[in-house]
Amino acid sequence: MLIAILLMPLPAAADNAPAVPTGLQRDVVFTDYSPLSRSAELVRRLLSPLNALHVNQVSAQPGHAMREQSLDLTHEKFAVYVPTVAPPRGYALLVFVPPWPEASVPSTWVSTLDRHGMIFVSAANSGNDADVLDRRVPLALLAAQNIIQRYPIDPQRIYIGGFSGGSRVAERIALGYPDLFHGALLLAGSDPIGNAQLALPSAALFRQFQDATRLVYLTGQNDQIHLDMDTRSQQSMREWCVFHVDTVSAPWSGHEVVAAGPLNHALDLLDKPVPSDSAKLADCRARIELTLTAQLQQAQDLLANDKSDAARTLLDKIDARYGGLAAPRSIDLAEKIDAPH
Repeated sequence: MLIAILLMPLPAAADNAPAVPTGLQRDVVFTDYSPLSRSAELVRRLLSPLNALHVNQVSAQPGHAMREQSLDLTHEKFAVYVPTVAPPRGYALLVFVPPWPEASVPSTWVSTLDRHGMIFVSAANSGNDADVLDRRVPLALLAAQNIIQRYPIDPQRIYIGGFSGGSRVAERIALGYPDLFHGALLLAGSDPIGNAQLALPSAALFRQFQDATRLVYLTGQNDQIHLDMDTRSQQSMREWCVFHVDTVSAPWSGHEVVAAGPLNHALDLLDKPVPSDSAKLADCRARIELTLTAQLQQAQDLLANDKSDAARTLLDKIDARYGGLAAPRSIDLAEKIDAPH
């Protein structure tokens, strides 16, 4: 059962500083926008370089300009839960992407959120029927922005999470925004990365994702379809040198919101310091770079031999596979392929 209860703000402190509300709140309206949620930034971080190039070319045409922000916050509502007592270093924050349209807080999670000193925020009309780039991603980013502005937040404990289809969106957000979110809680929904559906970000962002982002997969013991999805996603993470991965099973559970016990275990894992194995990571990155460089050289050789169509076909495959890791080399090669001969 999902509930959200609106509580009145706390009385003002003696120094007349405005108090911030705690407890469960519904129909919260936020006001602050973030540069991270700008349409151009979403394109830069979440699309492959060649797809981003195409979008930017189209938007440069008359009548096709991108909106600065895709959302009008005055029309958006959020559910928020805030523990009464903030930890000494500030609250943790879990931004939650739901599969359902309601903005709600799972009632069984409240005690666990209290135990971890964690604020929970989730947007309305951000379910599986909503557009990912126009709504679900910017709603999550703007939720984080406004909670950070309103409450003392520990910047090292800002996490993104979701359930089912929302978890798959959360994974995408974690990949594109490792400078904001330091971990992802993936509840019964995940995908492999490094493909046309889940492009890798720029090399700098992806290095940050590899270095410092912790992923926790939490799926019901009887939810075999999504356990199989987790297996494929985790294998992909290892191939791309993402090693800070943990798994938690929810006993006797199917495809459903997990109980407090497994959630508590998952949040404990999210809070664990990320270990460093620089030699292992360097070797893995070198392997990827070697293969990527060889494929880019192959595409350049095709172009040099007047096989521009074959060069373009290979470059599109490289773009889908390596995403931002291939840029700016992939962009330079695309411009040469498209140049008049």
